[in-house]
Order: sequence, then C-alpha cells, then structure tokens
Amino acid sequence: MRAFPLLLAVLAPPLIAAAPARAPRAESPSAMPNPAYPKTARGDVVETQFGEAVADPYRWLEADVRQDGAVRDWVTAQSKTTAAYLSALPGRDAIERRLKALWNYERFGLPERAGRRLFYQRNAGLQNQSPLYMQDGIDGAPRELIDPNGWSADGATALAEWKPSEDGKRLVYAVQDGGTDWRTLKVLDVESGRVLDDEVKWAKFTGLAWAKNGSGFFYSRFPEPTGEGVYQSLNLNQAIYFHTVGTAQTADRLVYATKDRPKLGHTAEVTEDGRWLVVRSHEGTDSRYEVTLVDLASPKAASRMLVRGLDNNWELAGAVGDTFYFLTDLDAPRQRIVAIDVSAATPSPRQIVAESDAKLEQATIAGDRLVLSYLRDARSEVRLAGLDGKPAGVVTLPGIGSVALGEGRHADPAIFYRYSSYAVPAAIHRLDAATAKDSLFRAPKVAFDPSTFLVEQKFYASKDGTRVPMFVIRRKDAKGPLPTILYGYGGFDVSLTPNFSPAMLQWVEMGGAYAVANLRGGGEYGKAWHDGGRLANKQNVFDDFIAAGEYLIAQGITKKDGLAVYGGSNGGLLVGAVVNQRPDLFAAAVPAVGVMDMLRFNRFTAGRYWTDDYGDPAKAADYKVLRAYSPYHNIHGGQDYPAILVVTADTDDRVVPGHSFKYAAALQAADIGDKPHLIRIETRAGHGSGKPTDKAIEEYADLWAFVARWTGLPVPN
Repeated sequence: MRAFPLLLAVLAPPLIAAAPARAPRAESPSAMPNPAYPKTARGDVVETQFGEAVADPYRWLEADVRQDGAVRDWVTAQSKTTAAYLSALPGRDAIERRLKALWNYERFGLPERAGRRLFYQRNAGLQNQSPLYMQDGIDGAPRELIDPNGWSADGATALAEWKPSEDGKRLVYAVQDGGTDWRTLKVLDVESGRVLDDEVKWAKFTGLAWAKNGSGFFYSRFPEPTGEGVYQSLNLNQAIYFHTVGTAQTADRLVYATKDRPKLGHTAEVTEDGRWLVVRSHEGTDSRYEVTLVDLASPKAASRMLVRGLDNNWELAGAVGDTFYFLTDLDAPRQRIVAIDVSAATPSPRQIVAESDAKLEQATIAGDRLVLSYLRDARSEVRLAGLDGKPAGVVTLPGIGSVALGEGRHADPAIFYRYSSYAVPAAIHRLDAATAKDSLFRAPKVAFDPSTFLVEQKFYASKDGTRVPMFVIRRKDAKGPLPTILYGYGGFDVSLTPNFSPAMLQWVEMGGAYAVANLRGGGEYGKAWHDGGRLANKQNVFDDFIAAGEYLIAQGITKKDGLAVYGGSNGGLLVGAVVNQRPDLFAAAVPAVGVMDMLRFNRFTAGRYWTDDYGDPAKAADYKVLRAYSPYHNIHGGQDYPAILVVTADTDDRVVPGHSFKYAAALQAADIGDKPHLIRIETRAGHGSGKPTDKAIEEYADLWAFVARWTGLPVPN
C-alpha cells in the first residue's frame, strides 16, 4: 500500500468507432480575449531557511476552504472566471457529448472469491459510481448487493474498499464521501442484503482482512482528529484494530501499534489458513517494510517480528502452512521470490525464483503454482512456476498491454486477472494455473475497431544519454505533425503501463496524438530506475520529460507550438517544474492536483510520507534540491509561459488544494506573457478516487477544449 497512489490521466471506457475528422474553423487563439483575473491579496510572510530569505506571499491560501471565508471567496471568484472562459471555448460542448458516448460501456472490476461466491463491481456505463455484485459460482446469475449511486444527491459518495468474509456471508465495505481519504466502514449481511448496525470511523490507507471464522475484521485507523485537523493535520500513529461484528467501535481491540515510532503506518492481511496476521509497516511511500506476524491461534495474539528494518520490499504472494512466499527486492533490484519458514528458530529467506532481466511486478499463489507478472519495457508478461521455482509455462496475452492479478489461493488453481491496453478496454480473464488454460470471464461490448488506432513504443535519449521508453497513440490515418498531449508521472516507484482511457482515445479520435513517457523515478525497470529519479536525482525526471517533448518535435510527431504537457499528483509537480524550466517548449500545460510547494509539503495530511521520494525540506542538502525545482518558488518573470490550466479539488486531503491555490495566484501575478493562466477547482472531489463519472466527463471536456485551443487541434462544432 502506497500513501501516495497514482492519479492517471487515463480513465475507463472505450471509443465508439472513430468518427471521420471534421474540418471546423481553426480560429486563432488570440481571437478569444484572455480573462481578467480576480485580485489576490499578497501577504508579507518571509522565512529564512538555511540562510535564504524565502517569501511566501500567498500563505493565507493554505487555510481550509471549508473553514476560512477569505479562501472560500477567492475560490468562488477564481471558479467564476475560469468557468466563463472554459464554457466559451469552441467545441467544448461537442467534446463533452462525445465523451459521454465513449464512456457509455459496461465495465467490470476484478472478482474476489469467498466460498463459492464471486464478488465484483460493475458499471453499466454512465453510472456515477460502480455498484457491487455477487454471483454463486462462475455461471451464477449476478445479484446487485450495493448501489452507492443513491448515497448522495451529487453522486460524490463512493464505494471504496470492500472485502467478503471467508464464507461469503458477510461483507465489510468502506464509504468515501466527497473524495476524502477518510473511510467509514460498514457491514452487509449478504444473504438478506441488510446493512448491519456496525459503523467504524477514521479508517484511512487501510486494508481489510476478515478473521477465518467471520467473527470480525482487521483494519487500519488513525486517532480521531480534532477541530480543524480533519482534512489538514499530519497523519501519525496509525494502528491495527479488530472489530467484532455486532459490537460498537469503542469495543474494538487494539492489535498492533508502534507508539514509540509514530510515523510508521501499518496494513494487515490474514493468511489463507487463518493462522497468521501479517502486518507490514512502512514510514514513507518507498516500498520498504518491516513485517510482523501475529499468531491468531494464540489466546494473547502474540506478535513477533519476521523482517526487521525498513530496507526492502516485502509483499506476501501466499503462504502454504508455515512456508511464506514473498516478492522482495532483497539482493534483487528487479525483484525475486523467496520463501521463509516462519516456524524456524531463525527464519531466513530461501530463493525460489531468481531475479530476471524483466521486473517482477506482481506475484500470487494459485494451487501449486506461482503466477508471476513481469514488466518488460513497461509491458506485461505472465509466467508460471512451481512452488519450487521451476518454470511451468507462460500465459499468452492478447497483445501489448497491462495485467493486474487477482488474489490467488493454494486451495484453488483458478485465478482472475485483468488485461487492458491503450486501444482495448479492460477484460476479466480466468486462468487455470495448473494447465495454463485461459478463458474470458467478462469483457465489455464496445462499438469501435481497435485496429483503427496505432500504438507505438518509442525509445529516446534523455539529457544524460539514458534510454527512456515512451508510448505514442494516434489514429492510423492521422498524419503528423499532430497536436500532442505528453503525459508523465515519474515518481514513487509507480509504473505507467498500457491502460484504456475513453478520454485519451477521444483526444486521439479528434486527430491528436497522446504520448506517455516512462520516466525515471517510476518502477518500470526496478529499484535502480526508481532511485534514478528521486531525492537528489529528481532533476533526471524533469530532464527525461523535457527530452520526450524535444523528441516528439524532432521526429515530426508534433510541432513546436502543438505540444501540451499533462500530469496529476506527482505528475502535477512534474508539469509545474518543466514549465518553469522550459516554458518555450510547450503550448499548453495542465498540472492537476500537484505538489507545488516543495518547502511545506510535509506539513499536511499524508505529505510526511513523501520524504522518501522528495527528501526533507528541514535538511540542508534536501532543501537545496527542493528549492531549485519547487514550482511555486521558481516562476520566472520576463518569459512567455504556455497557456496553463491548474486543476485541483476543494476537498483534496491527499495533496491539499493550497498547493494549487498558491501556485495559480503566483502565476497570475507574474510577468509571464499574455496566455491564460487559470485554475479549475472541482467541488466535493478529492485527489481522484471516487470521482463521479459526470464530474470526470465535465472535467475532461474542459481540459481537452483548453488544450485543443492552444495546440491548434480542430474540434467538432
């Protein structure tokens, strides 16, 4: 579990047959007058950090919009200005209509088995939230269990995490309201469909794990915040609790906590036989864990540490008796499988599957097989091995794409996995690991031909000569140079792999190109690739992204005034940094929910976790690096900047919106040219998860109309 999950510019549904490109009028962007920005008060905050006076004139915009009237008035004024500009963009309404058509297809989540029952989410197409279904066995008729679409009038209350009990009779599920990371847990009686009286609050960054007998479940929570700290205070002292069904939360039993190490976060899972609770503890977002075992067969639930020290990744692939199989990067930067006999006096890892030339991304046990998902140049491969590590075959995938493995069991050789690619929406497959037989479980019915789109993988040289991969998607009949969106992330060991997005293909359908760069800082090639773009090496990420843009222009894929950059979360930081460093390279930029103040990010909510990737601004060496690229602090007046649409949400409690508020105010005050520099502020939407379908469609209609306007892409009338 990462405390900083990926926010992608890829969404869900498909493209309906590529419509022939219309030839609307291409008005000059200068024909549309730029807006008059609302006035933003400047404060006089100046702090001395390591001998440098650092001004922070918009510090007041960090206050919570829910509680501060001045910030609320600023948001209202900015939103009014931005809405007026975006609604007047040529083709904006036509783009939204097309997005609705492309989004309107049936899609499925990965099933989870409990007894004979299968549980999975399904969206009929344009539902704001995806209901949860259950069916008895592979051929059973689906029955709707939970429909979150009636939970709020605006559709912004979502079904988040969920987990059925071992026998499938009960289900614990999490309610997420308005995009917040906080969760309220409830319990459903599956047979009757009745929601029980149980209610558990203040869960966050939690896994859910049932006791074998179904009496209750384990979860992670923080202490209840007070006053103004609900959405902004630092997250400290996370602990594992056990909730017995039918009791009040006040009776929940504390299972594991580290009060002497308040920065540690904890998640828990129960082994298949119900004997052990496996607790993984982390301090940041880097994949470095301690592993503690809690013996659930012991009356006192005694715990003991299996892996000490936050040095390596440890992900449980499965357990067979006392033999635990872990995916780890211990002595293997691209990861391997080891086994540990937890009954041994001194448990130690024994190699089962050696490190490969590709990165081992996921692993699980299904029957007597290990199912292993690898990344080779950001494309998935699936291999099988015996529990002794001997190769047992490969799984033939439909093409260049991404695989997400479902949870496997030693008692059952069948496992579900999800496959998708840039031109093919996600389908659910059922794999028999014993025979390598693959069958289709659920696939969306779509009315478009993937062969009309071209997906290419390019490799280009970064500033220091590093070879970086990039996917480029366009229509086969579209001739370059094309208005192009370049997307990137470059951080937190996150890999950008081929995934279907109706928004992306809608841009491509209109005649543009969409490029995804696999920058250093991500996880595509293992630990060395991640380390090459973090801490003191963070500039490599920006260099990789800039080199991607230069390559697209040099190869004639796009032209100098036809390139836009887009990224969210850590990718929003990426966009802000490269625009400051190379404003001449881009025609438009969309930094979404970005970390923009690198000197104060660790003071809010989950921000303290991110020092793994960014460093600590309280340390002199880290401060020097952060100060050099912080988007808020490095806006250079006297240069012409691209058109910029900053995107955030008023209830984002992951990357608090003050980052984007301050950055947008600084952009509007700077002497950086005549192109518009606006901020789009969504209401009752957080960092991305749980966003209603209608809000997502409206947002992408605004983004694409804005980017099309400034890259010269003709749009439908």
